[in-house]
Amino acid sequence: MGAADNAHQTDTISGIGDSGHKIDWQEFVEKMETSLLGHKAEIVENLIASNNDFRGVIEAMDAKDLADAASDDIDRRMIEAIGSQELKRLKLIDSALARIKQGKYGLCMKCGVRIPKERLEALPHALMCINCKSREERRGI
Repeated sequence: MGAADNAHQTDTISGIGDSGHKIDWQEFVEKMETSLLGHKAEIVENLIASNNDFRGVIEAMDAKDLADAASDDIDRRMIEAIGSQELKRLKLIDSALARIKQGKYGLCMKCGVRIPKERLEALPHALMCINCKSREERRGI
């Protein structure tokens, strides 16, 4: 069975839910969508808080001496770095939510094989299966 055949396997995932029954793929995707939306809300809240922190740092810089300004600059850069990491995660989450709507969630973007449930639970916005991701990392992409 080739990679394309694997992508079209049954819509049931092995695993036991709270009720002791097999979890079907649609229920799993709905669970992951709820999780992704929760992560998205958390990131948005963090970005809003960071933006308010950033605004506070900038407003407070006016009357400070040079040493304090340097410290504030470091604070500002840290806030910007955190913000850019959060924005990257937000884009990945939005991409995963779009794949859910398109019916393509959980399929590797490289080979088309279904990404294992355990990987999606650990990294809900995963784009690739472990094999493709490992090959990409070895090539330094």
